Amino acid sequence: MRPIIRWLALVALAPLTPVFASAQELTEPEHRIAAAVDAAVADGLALLERSVNINSGTMNFDGVREVGSLFRTEFERLGFATRWIDGSEWTRAGHLVAERAGEAGAPSVLFIGHLDTVFETDSPFQRFHRLSDSTAAGPGVVDMKGGIVVMLLALQALAEIDAVDRLSFTVVLTGDEERAGRPISLARRDLREAAERADVAIGFEDGDGDPTTAVIARRGATTWRLHTEGRPAHSSQIFREDIGSGAIYEMARILTAFHDSLGGEEFLTFNPGAVVGGTTADVDAEEGRGTATGKMNVIAQTCEVIGDLRALSIEQRDRAKTEMDRIVAEHLPHTSAKIIFDDAYPPLAPTEGNRRLLAMFDASSRDLGFGPVEAVDPARAGAADVSFTAGLVDMAIDGVGLMGDGGHTVDEIADLRTLPIQAKRVAIALWRLSGE
Repeated sequence: MRPIIRWLALVALAPLTPVFASAQELTEPEHRIAAAVDAAVADGLALLERSVNINSGTMNFDGVREVGSLFRTEFERLGFATRWIDGSEWTRAGHLVAERAGEAGAPSVLFIGHLDTVFETDSPFQRFHRLSDSTAAGPGVVDMKGGIVVMLLALQALAEIDAVDRLSFTVVLTGDEERAGRPISLARRDLREAAERADVAIGFEDGDGDPTTAVIARRGATTWRLHTEGRPAHSSQIFREDIGSGAIYEMARILTAFHDSLGGEEFLTFNPGAVVGGTTADVDAEEGRGTATGKMNVIAQTCEVIGDLRALSIEQRDRAKTEMDRIVAEHLPHTSAKIIFDDAYPPLAPTEGNRRLLAMFDASSRDLGFGPVEAVDPARAGAADVSFTAGLVDMAIDGVGLMGDGGHTVDEIADLRTLPIQAKRVAIALWRLSGE
């Protein structure tokens, strides 16, 4: 049984079992918050359907802007000042930013989401489709238009009891999370600036799709490109002292040494994703394709590999890069090699502040009768925009959006029963945060 199905079955039995015993009773305002979420679910589902039916593949700039406009209206109804940040500097559509200042001294909360999906205009997967009373399929229904609806439902519930001003909010909805623009320093400049002004960051991705978990640590993503050169000659002369081993053997040496030297370290992965070699070779990393020419009886002159590196902390990432540099520098005779790293997404290391925010979210869930929420294994959490808040906010959490399965595939399905559950968890946690 998948975790989400098992968990929902337990939630249904909650009144009959002590497994979800409440740590404390909900206060009267908290009961009103939960009721406000329930009252807005139907409108939230309608908004979700409208947003999913707008294609917003990352490279469909008009579609990304249209989805941004749809959600922009919703934030403005809640009294947020909104602005669109043009993305031409990083060759993408841009980002939506919404802001609402709270009372003097109010904690500052940063909400993070994204408008784009992996499904471009040529995808066969284009429309929202109800599969049952509790499930729906559609491009981005989980990742992550459903997450944006969760944040809106939580904000609306706080507004219903006149509690929005107990916090200051900034919302950053990026338009290129699925295919980040370059340079990344420009593409995430506004997000980082918002994080510098915030105390707390909350990301509304779906995490690992398990409602019993949330994300307090994410591994970063670094890409690397490795190029080797060898001396071309007839294959019958390979290994001669004046000829050497060629570019492909040099590449094989390096990749094997990477594997043997760094493999097995917890939370560290490094994957060669594509390799081409021969007399000529080239890889187009952006398109994920390569070309090579060569003959069986000619020693390879060049070889190219593209890959990624994922680590839980900057220190772990930098140690790995140093070791990879060392290995690359130890050439076979008559070969050369060069590796280039590009740090895309930074790691979000687990911190005491993140654990404290998770504890608040967990307590809210228990008190609502939805059971405990634990930290997801960082090995199951890929890179996401919340990572750009690392070291800038006191507390951060992610993976609190709409739950489902099949993200990034044409089988992406949302469990709509988790929409009010996640919104209530977030809203109650924010209410309690505002009183600290």
